Amino acid sequence: MAAGMFDLIVRRVAIDGRDGSHDIAIAGERIAAIAPRLDAEAEVELDGEDRLASPAFVQPHIHLDKALVGRRLPPNSSGTLAEAISLLHESKRAATVEEIRERAGIVIRQAVIAGTTTLRSHVDVDTIGGLRPLEGVAAARADHADLCDIQIVAFPQEGIWRNPGTDELLIRAMRSGADLVGGMPHWESDHDAARRHIAFCLDLAVRHDADVDMHVDETDDGRWHTFELLIDEAERRGWGARTSAGHVCAMAAWEDGFATAVIRRAATAGVKVITNPPTNLMLQGRGDAEPRRRGIPRIKELLAAGVTVAAGQDCVEDAFYPFGTADPLQVALIVAHAAQLGTPSEIAAALRMVGEDAARVLRLPVYGLVPGARADLVVLDAAKPQEALREQAPRRWVVCRGRIVAETIREQRLHRSTSGHEASGGHCPPSPPAAAAAQA
Repeated sequence: MAAGMFDLIVRRVAIDGRDGSHDIAIAGERIAAIAPRLDAEAEVELDGEDRLASPAFVQPHIHLDKALVGRRLPPNSSGTLAEAISLLHESKRAATVEEIRERAGIVIRQAVIAGTTTLRSHVDVDTIGGLRPLEGVAAARADHADLCDIQIVAFPQEGIWRNPGTDELLIRAMRSGADLVGGMPHWESDHDAARRHIAFCLDLAVRHDADVDMHVDETDDGRWHTFELLIDEAERRGWGARTSAGHVCAMAAWEDGFATAVIRRAATAGVKVITNPPTNLMLQGRGDAEPRRRGIPRIKELLAAGVTVAAGQDCVEDAFYPFGTADPLQVALIVAHAAQLGTPSEIAAALRMVGEDAARVLRLPVYGLVPGARADLVVLDAAKPQEALREQAPRRWVVCRGRIVAETIREQRLHRSTSGHEASGGHCPPSPPAAAAAQA
């Protein structure tokens, strides 16, 4: 390969599934070549020093319009979903486009530093806030277009039929810049209203040639089966491969035979699932005596059936969840604990839920560390995936569309007593990148 033909080369990185270290060459916005050693030059070269390179993370489910609003609200004293929604009403009514834009921007920047280059954000569309949440997140998306891509889902948080006028607002939202149609059918009065909710949303999606991503069965009540209704309506329109279901918490309370049948149908239809373990582990099962339901779907059964499963942050310091940093590696660690994913193959699956499988949910083309893929990658301060997950490794560099958009430099020091030890000035020299005391 001729010298000088590349814009960026990331040298000496470990790639999961490949032996030894490799160089990754980038031309424009695409990965041009990957090899153990590229005899070429580039405008910019980075020395990975055997750190792990990974496809950049993908955030499949987050609420940027509500992010960080928790510090402005009274506490959620019951910790329930219903109280959280009620607490948000006054905040949503008072929020301005600029305030939403500012809060969303803070979290977007956190996400990029954490290695994320694509996000999907739900924004509330209802008669309380109107289209201001959409306008605020759309403005934040434009502000950060050089750092990442953001998909926006028009989300009827308050229901459609129980919040008259939301149907027209959803139509307006799709005409005003929303990319996907959302939904929350279990928030309606009964299964009949839920089915009409789903049918309306899917018809709207078909008219706009848009994907669908609904909040489904985010409840402990195993009598709710709107995931099955969503599969029905998606299959009827041939929209299964363009449909995702978020949360699906009630699956934990379903009878085993019913759950198995619905999971099999989801796999056949191509409907995908997004679990959001940080928030749902916090909210669900509060009314249970022990043993307590875990608030997440049957992840191992979904994976075994061939359903694509992604894992999302969902909330960042709002009425639903007091924590969250928009860090997919943290989400992957939480889902590994919640779903008991501990074998090497299961750990790899947990990481795919915030990487390749999340990219499949967002239907990103040619995703991964392969020539021809868009050059979105992250270099982690770890030597292998399990280590990156265990240590929550810093993201040394983040690359989006072939350009370095973030970097983290870490230095750690131990200050030892000189008693019984040779004095060293208290400074621990940098360890290799794979070690716990790495200095990037």
